[in-house]
Amino acid sequence: MKNYALAREHVYWLLGSLLLAYGTQFQHLPPWISATVVLATFWRAGVASGHLSLPRAWLLIPLAAAGVAGVIATHGGMFGRNASVSLLSVMMAFKMLESRSRRDAMLLVYLAFFLIVTSFLFTQSLLLGIYMSLPLTALTATMISVSHPNGRLSVQTRLRMAGQMLVQSLPLMLILFLLFPRIEGPLWGVPEDTYSGMTGLSDQMSPGSISQLSRSDSVAFRAVFQGRIPPSSERYWRGPVFWQFDGLTWRAGAQAGKLPKPDLTHSGNAVQYTITLEPHNRPWLFMLDMPASRLPGSTMTPDMQLLSPEPVRMRKRYEGLSWTQYRLGTILDEETRSLSLQLPADGNRRSRDMARQWAASARSGEAVVLQALRHFREQPFRYTLNPPRLGNDVIDGFLFETRSGFCEHYAGSFVFLMRAAGIPARVVTGYQGGELNPNSDYLLIRQTDAHAWAEVWLDGRGWVRVDPTAAVAPQRVESGMANAVPAGEPVPVLLRPNMHWLHLLNLRWDAVNHAWNQWVLGYDEHRQMALLSRLAGSRLSAGDMVLLMMGLLGSALTLTLTFMLLKRQREEPLQAAYRKLQRKLARA
Repeated sequence: MKNYALAREHVYWLLGSLLLAYGTQFQHLPPWISATVVLATFWRAGVASGHLSLPRAWLLIPLAAAGVAGVIATHGGMFGRNASVSLLSVMMAFKMLESRSRRDAMLLVYLAFFLIVTSFLFTQSLLLGIYMSLPLTALTATMISVSHPNGRLSVQTRLRMAGQMLVQSLPLMLILFLLFPRIEGPLWGVPEDTYSGMTGLSDQMSPGSISQLSRSDSVAFRAVFQGRIPPSSERYWRGPVFWQFDGLTWRAGAQAGKLPKPDLTHSGNAVQYTITLEPHNRPWLFMLDMPASRLPGSTMTPDMQLLSPEPVRMRKRYEGLSWTQYRLGTILDEETRSLSLQLPADGNRRSRDMARQWAASARSGEAVVLQALRHFREQPFRYTLNPPRLGNDVIDGFLFETRSGFCEHYAGSFVFLMRAAGIPARVVTGYQGGELNPNSDYLLIRQTDAHAWAEVWLDGRGWVRVDPTAAVAPQRVESGMANAVPAGEPVPVLLRPNMHWLHLLNLRWDAVNHAWNQWVLGYDEHRQMALLSRLAGSRLSAGDMVLLMMGLLGSALTLTLTFMLLKRQREEPLQAAYRKLQRKLARA
């Protein structure tokens, strides 16, 4: 391609296409970089209109150096996802200010294609896939226009040719999607900041931690059941289990992983389901209480929590099997008993005294549990997302002063009371409930469903689940958090009564997004092998897939080239003569 100067029309098309490409990244870029991109775009448009001139090298080079320094200062270096994308964006902006020729325009187009691809480092949502068709079409049309011999094509012709090229690429894209060997792990992952911003349950619990998480209506995971869906009161999704308490925070503790595993007996039928878990940068794999099996490669802790070998940093799909009617444990060993009775040496005297009084007057552990639940039910406790601050003795402050709290307050104080009464107990966190999407067949579990409950050891019954929150706000277990908090509290937008229409719209969109996750993003190596083996009638190896892919790609390219040659042969004599004249003139 000759290095001709850029026409005004080419510049406007180029700038518009670049802005559409930047549109995939504006929400991820620092504000000063977005401002730099917009300023450079208007400056270059002013040059094309004749009102401004391109900056000289003595100005452009210091500006570029300042841009690099700004990226380093903003991100603490030039490595990592955010810093790399920021550096590419700011360098493209300054490249606009020195673009004079068609060659410069083509370089910017290629860089913009790469910039679009980097948006997958942040999200692979369906919305991004839909939007991406705009900059792809615009950039392809710009490339066609800039590289065309006469440089002047109508808008309709550019868009039509760009659309034809993209449509012609679809068979190749489909072949590569179906047959290109999948690899285990995140395809778009890069170190460090790739996993920032992921939300989910923590590895510790203190007053206010879960209530803060419950303010988010983002999706935690989705569950598709094979058969009957258990009622909401049985949908406890098991996550981290906490044993050690330091007076403020509950943690699992290093000893928990070394405890002997309890026996699990069950009755009734097992519940089968499929989980699609959103990335949360933790190893937790949530299962319905009580997990009956573990996944290949995963581990089951002694307290029945399923763990992935690596933090979940990409959407994960797995099969689950659980018993909703079970008995966990027959004999409590001394090591487990000691750990499940651990309390700080001092503090919270009033709570300790009350628990000891209950234990002294009760005939069994069940009676102490019922006394504690009666206390929560009869005293003026309040379930709220905005609990007041507590002093140094958080248990006493909650039980005797504020009496306002979220599930972590009730679960933590209940376990404290049980241990003070001599009854082994532990805190279990996870999710409770979930909403059935009426537009599909799956259960939607959001961060608003994050929950904490307790398990106590009762002789003859083993570990028994007790949810003290249900004693104060039973509607939390039956119908969700939004129906349990007092009116006027700032629940997430989608759960507000006056936003019911938005909630229904979100459910429809989530059903579409769920299908996208299952059939596009969820097309991993296992589903690929299963699909291709089913189509072939026998199990395929990786080598078979590569050979099949190469054969289909070759066939598709051959058909495309044949179609192009036949179309060229069908040219009218006048058009053929004119093309011959063009070639002679080009040589001259």
